[in-house]
Amino acid sequence: MRAECASLGRSPLAPTARMAAGADVDAELVRRARGGELGAFEHLYRRHCGRVYALCLRLTADAGSAEELTQEAFVRAWRRLGSFRAASSFGTWLHRLAANLSIDALRARQRWHQRFIGGELPEASSAPADPAAAVDLERAIATLPPRARAVFVLHDVEGYRHREIARMCGLSVGTSKAHLHRARRKLREVLDR
Repeated sequence: MRAECASLGRSPLAPTARMAAGADVDAELVRRARGGELGAFEHLYRRHCGRVYALCLRLTADAGSAEELTQEAFVRAWRRLGSFRAASSFGTWLHRLAANLSIDALRARQRWHQRFIGGELPEASSAPADPAAAVDLERAIATLPPRARAVFVLHDVEGYRHREIARMCGLSVGTSKAHLHRARRKLREVLDR
């Protein structure tokens, strides 16, 4: 899936033209998919799977979980396509759906760990296994504790505001800001090595 999604959805248009053209294409594909055309939904999948997978991977720091969550996001999108109201773009709607699924998966993992192992999930190692990976931002992000990673990815990578993050993650705005501060500090430590 990773290779399949990584190469799809690229366009030679400039970013703003690509975004406007993409929204028009998505709107038409959504209309056709609502009418039962599976090929239209498959095209939506191909257009958006790379971005959805990348978000899930950044939030979970686990390729297997990211693949499962990506598939689940598209299954839910298909089932809920009738409820999509186009108040935002299809990509934004799908992205929010995938973010919520990933956050729910992180919560479930934490609850499982507390119930069967006891205590909090251990924090990820602050040092990547490969010393050369210290300059790799993706690997550095993966070393963050789950909550700090989620807030960092949603805020600094995906552009959500603290109020939205707090609502999505079940945190206060102040806690969201504290996690972001902690994540940035830990990333500086990892990347400065």
